[in-house]
Amino acid sequence: MKAEVLARGPWTPEQVRTWWARKPFEPEPHVAAQADAAIAELGRRGSPTHDGEGARLDAWDRRTDALDLTLQPARWALRLADDAQESLSTLCVVRDSGGRWLAGRRAAWVASWAGRWALGAGGAVEVGERPERTLTRELEEEWAVRPAGLTVEALVRNPNGLVLLVGMARLAPGTEITRDAEHDAHAWWPADPADWPAEADAPLRAMAALLTSS
Repeated sequence: MKAEVLARGPWTPEQVRTWWARKPFEPEPHVAAQADAAIAELGRRGSPTHDGEGARLDAWDRRTDALDLTLQPARWALRLADDAQESLSTLCVVRDSGGRWLAGRRAAWVASWAGRWALGAGGAVEVGERPERTLTRELEEEWAVRPAGLTVEALVRNPNGLVLLVGMARLAPGTEITRDAEHDAHAWWPADPADWPAEADAPLRAMAALLTSS
């Protein structure tokens, strides 16, 4: 199964409008049990095992000039279940002034995509946080940079029910990055995804195709 594009931008950060529902999302007992088991498995392989609250996409509306999101507090660990229950994360893809793509290999201890290469920065939306702010926060935390420009490109649902708000950050010429402990390697991949190395797997190439399509 392929990821489903729910809405396609681009939008400026100001065009993403967010409302938070007061009532937290309550999953079915079997989904909650899957989340509990996934947290326990993280502990067995040495990853952080803390749970908490994150965001779930309750509703969305793609208008001509804005993207409206209604979010709901939900357990962070639901994103680890077989059905992520519309848990919301962000992906901030990064390109430099020459069009190259920033890729990082996720460290073995992290909760998601351990040992795999990923584009840019990503992470869960915190309760009360504006998702477009999450894009820049994760970029600062993971790579210690602020973008020269940022657009919100798409709202995408993965086959497992995890929803991604995808942004594109562009860096000013000469910008230097510093990777955090969640990555054990990084590289600048060529501007043309056809020239990417073998470690660029199918999901990464599909994301690049989405972001470079008209």
